[in-house]
Amino acid sequence: MSYNKVQAAREFDRWSHGYDRCILQRLLFEPSHRAIIARVRARCGERPLAILDVGCGTGVFASQIRAASPRSTVWGVDLVSAMLAQGKARWRSGPEHLVAVQGDSERLPFKAGAFDVVTCANSFHHYPHQDCAVAEMYRVLKPGGRLFLVDGCRDGLWGWFIYDVCVAGVEGDVLHASAHTIRSLFGRAGFVETRQKVYPGLAPFLLTEGVSRSRAKPRLRSSAESTGASGTGVGLR
Repeated sequence: MSYNKVQAAREFDRWSHGYDRCILQRLLFEPSHRAIIARVRARCGERPLAILDVGCGTGVFASQIRAASPRSTVWGVDLVSAMLAQGKARWRSGPEHLVAVQGDSERLPFKAGAFDVVTCANSFHHYPHQDCAVAEMYRVLKPGGRLFLVDGCRDGLWGWFIYDVCVAGVEGDVLHASAHTIRSLFGRAGFVETRQKVYPGLAPFLLTEGVSRSRAKPRLRSSAESTGASGTGVGLR
């Protein structure tokens, strides 16, 4: 895959100023955000959670999931400082319960077993090493923690046209992985009870949910070093 993190960072730096107003917010992001929040509430109820949103961008979804789970603390991590800066008003609105950190999905700056829930909404196709990213999400989850990952569903003729033709034509050599590939990545990282659901529409998307089974290192080692840190709280590496 020729697409790399330098290209991704440049694209999102350029898009950051108009990102919250783009048509994708209504067409794809809003319905996919609602789907994730519904699944988190169905699985975790009203209990307080430590939640990490990977590829958080300007913090739209992080603030939404915090509003839906007001007893929880939500951390957002993104590679691009300009995206985080565009959302500074959101991050400042809840400094103790809504926290932004600049970091790489392939080397998450958090200790192992820090989160009850990890979410990744509509950014996965920009990750050049998707196996490493999934392994890192597994690493930072507590035993029994859950990953909820949404990306465009490119399976089927319409999905192929939207994502492999239209989106790729604008964004370059991004990779919208098939449902089978994402399920395989989850299994290789160590997730169990993996479930998937396709949400049809003009911009169909796939929600994949997996459960972390133990503190053991995933079978697929990520490029990040595993700290094995213990104790409560999130903590930065």
